[in-house]
Amino acid sequence: MTVLKSFIAIFLIAFSLSVFSADKAPDFTVGVGKGGKKINLSSYRGRVVYLDFWASWCIPCKDSFPWMNEMQEKYKKNGLVIIAVNLDDDRQLAKRFLKKNPGKFTISYNQDGSVASKYGVEVMPSSYLIDKSGNLIYKKLGFKHKDKDKMEAAIKNALAKK
Repeated sequence: MTVLKSFIAIFLIAFSLSVFSADKAPDFTVGVGKGGKKINLSSYRGRVVYLDFWASWCIPCKDSFPWMNEMQEKYKKNGLVIIAVNLDDDRQLAKRFLKKNPGKFTISYNQDGSVASKYGVEVMPSSYLIDKSGNLIYKKLGFKHKDKDKMEAAIKNALAKK
């Protein structure tokens, strides 16, 4: 039975943090913040992007926001950009969430889910690390405190590459 448990644990770890082989990140344009200005992923070439999909009802998302705030503050001078894409149908739900869990990074909205579809999002939160050339290098499903060091290491590694 312990062999089966070990196999399941290894599978779940591998599934939750996947390494990509230089697949291009799907480009997208989304509205941001109060003014509804638009941002485009391709405008961040040359920077490392941590792309996070979240919703107001997502319990692990509440835990991920302080960590993303910390990473943005710690690595923004090195070229890290965090973009958190909200998928709530009702933007007011997102605004209530943000009052309790402020994001000190770019918050965008994609109510129709078109961007999430491009990335195959199935769970909340789902996060993608995109290198300076626009390649997907990591995919993280869910948010667990035990995985924070691995993700930070991935961010640092991506920032260190030219």
